[in-house]
Amino acid sequence: MEVMESYLNENFGGVKAKHSSHVVLQKWRDVCSVVKNPKRRFRFTANLSKRYEADAMRKTNQEKLRIAVLVSKAAFQFIQGVQPSDYTVPEEVKAAGFQICADELGSIVECHDVKKLKFHGGVAGIAQKLCTSTTDGLTTTSTDLLDRRQEIFGINKFAESEARGFWIFVWEALHDMTLMILGVCAFVSLIVGIAMEGWPKGAHDGLGIVASILLVVFVTATSDYRQSLQFKDLDKEKKKITIQVTRNGFRQKMSIYDLLPGDIVHLAIGDQVPADGLFVSGFSVLIDESSLTGESEPAMVSAENPYMLSGTKLQDGSCKMLVTTVGMRTQWGKLMATLSEGGDDETPLQVKLNGVAAIIGKIGLFFAIITFAVLVQGLITQKLRAGTLWTWSGEEALEMLEFFAVAVTIIVVAVPEGLPLAVTLSLAFAMKKMMNDKALVRHLAACETMGSATSICSDKTGTLTTNRMTVVRSCICMDVKEVSKENQESFCSQIPDSAMKLLLQSIFNNTGGEIVVYKDGKREILGTPTETALLEFGLSLGGDFQAERQASGLVKVEPFNSTKKRMGVVLEPPEGGLRAHTKGASEIVLDACDKVINSSGEVVPLDETSINHLKVTINQFASEALRTLCLAYMELENGFSLNNPIPTSGFTCIGIVGIKDPVRPGVKESVATCRSAGITVRMVTGDNINTAKAIARECGILTDDGIAIEGPDFREKSQEEMLALIPKIQVMARSSPMDKHTLVKQLRTTFDEVVAVTGDGTNDAPALHEADIGLAMGMAGTEVAKESADVIILDDNFSTIVTVAKWGRSVYINIQKFVQFQLTVNVVALVVNFSSACLTGSAPLTAVQLLWVNMIMDTLGALALATEPPTDELMKHAPVGKKGNFISKVMWRNILGQSFYQFVVIWYLQAKGKDLFSLGGPDADLILNTLIFNSFVFCQVFNEVSSREMEKINVLKGILNNYVFVAVLGCTVLFQIIIIEYLGTFANTSPLTSEQWYFSVLVGFIGMPIAAILKMIPL
Repeated sequence: MEVMESYLNENFGGVKAKHSSHVVLQKWRDVCSVVKNPKRRFRFTANLSKRYEADAMRKTNQEKLRIAVLVSKAAFQFIQGVQPSDYTVPEEVKAAGFQICADELGSIVECHDVKKLKFHGGVAGIAQKLCTSTTDGLTTTSTDLLDRRQEIFGINKFAESEARGFWIFVWEALHDMTLMILGVCAFVSLIVGIAMEGWPKGAHDGLGIVASILLVVFVTATSDYRQSLQFKDLDKEKKKITIQVTRNGFRQKMSIYDLLPGDIVHLAIGDQVPADGLFVSGFSVLIDESSLTGESEPAMVSAENPYMLSGTKLQDGSCKMLVTTVGMRTQWGKLMATLSEGGDDETPLQVKLNGVAAIIGKIGLFFAIITFAVLVQGLITQKLRAGTLWTWSGEEALEMLEFFAVAVTIIVVAVPEGLPLAVTLSLAFAMKKMMNDKALVRHLAACETMGSATSICSDKTGTLTTNRMTVVRSCICMDVKEVSKENQESFCSQIPDSAMKLLLQSIFNNTGGEIVVYKDGKREILGTPTETALLEFGLSLGGDFQAERQASGLVKVEPFNSTKKRMGVVLEPPEGGLRAHTKGASEIVLDACDKVINSSGEVVPLDETSINHLKVTINQFASEALRTLCLAYMELENGFSLNNPIPTSGFTCIGIVGIKDPVRPGVKESVATCRSAGITVRMVTGDNINTAKAIARECGILTDDGIAIEGPDFREKSQEEMLALIPKIQVMARSSPMDKHTLVKQLRTTFDEVVAVTGDGTNDAPALHEADIGLAMGMAGTEVAKESADVIILDDNFSTIVTVAKWGRSVYINIQKFVQFQLTVNVVALVVNFSSACLTGSAPLTAVQLLWVNMIMDTLGALALATEPPTDELMKHAPVGKKGNFISKVMWRNILGQSFYQFVVIWYLQAKGKDLFSLGGPDADLILNTLIFNSFVFCQVFNEVSSREMEKINVLKGILNNYVFVAVLGCTVLFQIIIIEYLGTFANTSPLTSEQWYFSVLVGFIGMPIAAILKMIPL
């Protein structure tokens, strides 16, 4: 056992759940280079050649882009007046009503061609030539015009390989080397049999093998085809990406696949650029081009450098973009077409089971060769005694062929080809079910790894809380008040006009949100829940979003990010000059203030009494589990340059707001479930420590012996201090993305934990990437976060994370059950045929019978055991973690004990079966072999039931809830009856008496109490 585990770890243990190198992935393939059916075995593994191709494309893109940038810089310096270009508009483009073709647009953006851009009149000129408006977007009243636009410029989809039909899977199943050899044996058997005994009697053996091969092929192909359909459904879900677009003068959400050149797209921090385009307007736009070019340095996009490439991501800022090139005309489209063929990385369990299959395959091959040698030696010894070594009859040739077929079939049964595929089957089943439970799995390995998770680092907002925020308390002009619909009028009347004006100016201008009005007059607030709550508050105070925005000119924006924990804008107010507004984490913004607006609306210095009053207010709001924000402003001096950052001190405090975000129902129970399952839940949030502690206590995360710490304090700790501190940390507040990353890294490396991390923002990407399982939020999450994640939680609910953990454990245990069942069949089939061949000179199980056994244990066994739904019991055990052996001692105990019982029974039947049932006459051997075959199959049927639980004695609990299991068992028994009673001529069986049937079933059934006794043996 130890030898097997160390061999597996040495040759197959290098593959990790995430980020395995191509060298490691190639290594195990080389070890498993000889397999029965490479097309099927390696179907759900990464296509490394396609990956190398994609890497080469990235390098080419990087070089192209580097040259394009250099050329455009040079051109920018030398262009004074643009020389007339030789560009002529193609006739079909003119006829469609456009003044520029797709190739010309593609070359402008992809090659950063300043000259061509200027020739076409810049961004505004190109918009005009595309018959669109940079303010109102496309006009879609005429479907005919849209169709023509699609014809000329293409659609925003990349080419994908065609879905494989059922017959492709049949063809691939036929590529099994051993089945091909058996097919040849069947063909020779048919020819020799018909030549000797005529048709149809001589064809029975050959047709029996052919029928068995076809049955195996069609059942295998059906199972594989169903799996592929499940993956196809999941792929469709993964690709559901929506984006904000302006069409017909109105903002609307739209699928990125419906975008057309001429569309005006709104992009914010964390969004992926959905097509090639040109920057129209925006602030502080930084683009991460690493996914397209491998270049890690972000690029600045502005009116001077307006080129935006599909597949790149907004690292900072927000903007409007004019779509110019879509789909396969973009470099991203070509790269994605190649990458989609690269496939998903294989999972560690798939690789490990490939290793198990390789080991057992070698053992099987060894036994098959010896079995064949022993059987042939017996036949040749007989012929030597009879002196007929050089004269061979047709019957003897057929006997030799049967020996060869038995040896080949031993390899069929011995090589557990279905082991790695059972992992895929179980994962596909789990992924489909998890989709129904609001979890979209992006990487197969995540299903598996989640079952071993020992620690979950969760966000607060939107995961533990509902993400439906409302302003419920405020301290405006030093006056603390409740905010509700009932006291709206009195609340407004108590705020001085000058302060109200500044408050509304701050709320409506210093925001990442927007209030849009749709065609039907319906109003919607777009933006994060925090921004939405503030804008709602502004509207309740009688503010007018559009009027405020138009009254002041926005000249500079510094968007919110997790490091600064605040955002700021610079305005040109109606009365002239420049004014900066800032808002963010209360204590940080308050530290930047040296003045405050008092209850009379006057600006006064911020003295110690006022500071203490505001700090007490912040702590009071926070202890009530409210998120607190401070709003402030400052008048900027005339010398302020817009190239300079917004100042970080000298502000005047307008007020503090307390935003309520209730805890989600069911979170407390889910945290308790995690605790009983041995999973530690930690809250990592950017919020105030008092708010975080209040919510953590409400959720049951923060206990009396736990620690709550702030990010800045955590950062200062030495490695020794961290070793003592990290196990006790239950809450980390005011954390930066790097604090989260450090915590995850320490837990994974120093404490050897399997860590799941939730995240929704762009800044969470490093931690999601570092974690064993990255969980992104489907509703609040940015595209960058989703891209870095392994699982997307579609309803942003912590309870769903617990469901994912439960499914992960279910997958792991289901595969263990299947491996236990399959290895038992392997061991018994091998030992029975080998020992019988050595001792009696004949094999009791024929080729056809062994093929049927192979199907019971391979495809049908996987269907039955690998698709068991999870139970609540799974969450009452400690997780496996990183150190658990996959084939555990419990499994070896069950495998060896059950194998020993089955071997003793079959061997007893071989030795004493004729006497036991008083068998005589010419059919005695046939009846005895049929009885052995029947008993062997019923041992597997009842062993399959026993394998439902590896340690519990009650294996029947919930069996009727799993209709797949019941159906597989029913079909196995029914088909076994048909094989024995009606297909004797093809399967070398003879009908049995009722007494013999009872005996076979009883022998199988006794395996269940024996399995129960084995489970009582302590380990």
